[in-house]
Amino acid sequence: MAAPARDWIRGAALALVLAAPGGAMAQGFAGDYLAARQASIFGDFEAAARYYDRTIARDNSRPELLERSIFAHMALGEFDRAGSLGDRLTELGQSSRIAQMAMIADRLSGGDYAGTVAMIEDGKGVGTVVDGLIEAWALLGEGDMSAALVAFDEVAQMQGLAPLASYHKALALASVGDYEGAQAIFASGAMGSVQGTRRAIMAHAEVLSQLDRTDEALALLNDSFGPGIDPGLRALQDSLESGEALPFTHAQSARDGLAEVFYTLAGAFSSEMSSDFLLIYSRIATELRPDHIDAQLLTAELYDEVGQFDLAVEAYRQVPRDDPSFHAAELGRAESLRRSGRDDAAVEVLESLADSHGDLPVVMSALGDTYRTMERFEAAVDAYTAALDLFAEPDTAQWFLYYARGISQERQGNWDEAESDFRAALELNPEQPQVLNYLGYSLVEQQENLDEALAMIERAVEIEPNSGYIVDSLGWVLYRLGRYDEAVGHMERAAELMPIDPVVNDHLGDVYWAVGRELEAEFMWNRALSFVDAEDVSQDADPDRIRRKLEVGLDTVLAEEGSPPLDVAADEQR
Repeated sequence: MAAPARDWIRGAALALVLAAPGGAMAQGFAGDYLAARQASIFGDFEAAARYYDRTIARDNSRPELLERSIFAHMALGEFDRAGSLGDRLTELGQSSRIAQMAMIADRLSGGDYAGTVAMIEDGKGVGTVVDGLIEAWALLGEGDMSAALVAFDEVAQMQGLAPLASYHKALALASVGDYEGAQAIFASGAMGSVQGTRRAIMAHAEVLSQLDRTDEALALLNDSFGPGIDPGLRALQDSLESGEALPFTHAQSARDGLAEVFYTLAGAFSSEMSSDFLLIYSRIATELRPDHIDAQLLTAELYDEVGQFDLAVEAYRQVPRDDPSFHAAELGRAESLRRSGRDDAAVEVLESLADSHGDLPVVMSALGDTYRTMERFEAAVDAYTAALDLFAEPDTAQWFLYYARGISQERQGNWDEAESDFRAALELNPEQPQVLNYLGYSLVEQQENLDEALAMIERAVEIEPNSGYIVDSLGWVLYRLGRYDEAVGHMERAAELMPIDPVVNDHLGDVYWAVGRELEAEFMWNRALSFVDAEDVSQDADPDRIRRKLEVGLDTVLAEEGSPPLDVAADEQR
């Protein structure tokens, strides 16, 4: 969160305190408490940690303050502080899952495997799903491999946990050099869907390589990922093809294995847990293994999801330039910069990436997308063209590049080039509703192939009946064709789907006016005005034009613009 927002949080909190009786006396503790609560609501972990700590400095006996501070510090990766707060909460006789997680993370970070096992066996673990895997790896960390294997098998007996337990047992065996044992588990099918994940496939390939089964490792990578591989997979393939044995990197120690536990569980819980709680898991993974790049990328993505763009940018920046995932980190960093309103910085990141990784279509596509959002359409066309040129043969993935380049051409007034791109996109993906909608709408604007255009938009609505933008297009095209009565129902449906969109409300107003429902038209135009963003005015919902319609009516506005009257437009289409 930016500094002005943090100042607002503190200011709002103090205003509430000072407004209360005796507020000037209370503003120290209560002001910090309210500021901390506001920061938590906004997901500003840095401010929340700072203000909660200030309240704790005055009173460290309140469990709710300790627990919230623990959460904020863990989200920041500050496990020493979180662990000590967890210890304090325990001293108060309080039971808290988040505190226990902090204490276990702190112990694991310090290599205290015995203390971790003791906490779990004392019922002070993280949770049923997590504890068994943590205990198994901690036992391995203590040097008791036999007990660790028994613990993995016990986890496998729990309902639904056999795939995860089998995966981690295979990693544990490989971590001590028992590649045959690991391969036996991979070959058994016991991992279920976990075996199809990217990291599991790569770990399996490393195990096969260690067993001198190079051809099988190559076949596994080729069958799993096909030709469109990223730099990390390409590096594995290149090493295998050169006859080089792949080192086993996915878990070289108990600490690495524990990091993998938290990372894999973050993935397993992704549909069940909020982003801020998933962030705790990914932060523990990176604390235990700073070179776990996938966990680092996940951490950055989660910061971005909760709106902590500065933290996301910094997390992405931690990926080394020589890592195969560097390009993915830079793409993420550029997106976080763009989402925080720093478009120029995002472009700078992407242009630099294009210099070093311009052979990757995804990089040039991302650069084109950023240029396009900044309305630098000529530069966008060049970037999309560069991305398309990187494909040796047609690929269905190219449809979006043609579509995006077509938009950029159309915005520059290059209609012939735009139409060619839209049709190329449809050849690759004939049922793509966005392309059908955009091309159909544009053809109507060009007054070309009107029957084909309407059919395209109607098909797009069939495919995406709940897309307000596409339903709006159908209603608006019918209006442009002079088929006003038919347009009403579609425009009303679009307004139901997108009730606060200024363009849709403006369009519905025009349609109402065209069928003689003038009071309703004026109501919709007023609604459209109320939803216009003064800082980001769209020419499709021009507030000055809407105000003029409210003053003199749509017929007069059309006459002023040199457009045919509504009745003439309808007659022409008949």
